Amino acid sequence: MLFWLAFFILIICLFFINRNLIRTTIQNTHFLDRLLNRPQDAEDPISPGGTASEEVLPETDFEGEEAPPAERPLRSVPAEEKPGNVPPAIPVPPPPGEPASASPVVERRDRPVYFMQVDKDGTVMRMRVSRSLAVSDTPMTDAIRVLFEGPSPEEQRRGMVSFIPPGTKLLSVMVRGTTAYINVNQEFQFGTFGVEGYAAQLRQIVWTATEFSSIKDVQILIEGKRVDYLGESILIGSPISRDMLP
Repeated sequence: MLFWLAFFILIICLFFINRNLIRTTIQNTHFLDRLLNRPQDAEDPISPGGTASEEVLPETDFEGEEAPPAERPLRSVPAEEKPGNVPPAIPVPPPPGEPASASPVVERRDRPVYFMQVDKDGTVMRMRVSRSLAVSDTPMTDAIRVLFEGPSPEEQRRGMVSFIPPGTKLLSVMVRGTTAYINVNQEFQFGTFGVEGYAAQLRQIVWTATEFSSIKDVQILIEGKRVDYLGESILIGSPISRDMLP
């Protein structure tokens, strides 16, 4: 008897504790209406023609993971969008007359070099010409190398010649103070025009090098060494200036 009394009191307590939940459940499920066979409300979400109510789902804790994305509704893919039916892209050519890509602009500067010209009476004269050379960190080296290549065909038609012996090569150029040290190979010593030819080949080098305002004279080196004479009488053991070779 005491057991059933305690059980009844427990049921009463649970009812009072959960009375709100029980009331809501009875209302949502229409339990009384179904029990008493009463018609349901017109706005019943499950009745045909009624207004569907929004279902609120409980929030889910994914513990730091991203929630799965909502599934997208399926749609039919037109034939032109299906894999295998996409036409290849056709490259568009540049407009006529427009270059495909612009080449880098090379900065250039005119550098004077000296050749010689023999007059009708045999007088040897200096001839100053200008060459357009790319700007670099070694402008004197560039100018001397162009000098050693000799006059161009057009300059030759104008009577210009070079007295620098064929096979002469520039080995190095070094500047100390106002003196340019120009180092050449052994072929520089083997001129074939005598004393006047030796003097002419020196003029070409000295006047070309001293076109640079910081250079006053030139020291000729043969295979990196000083040589006293060029030929038998032209002194080259010390620096040579323009005043020494008029």
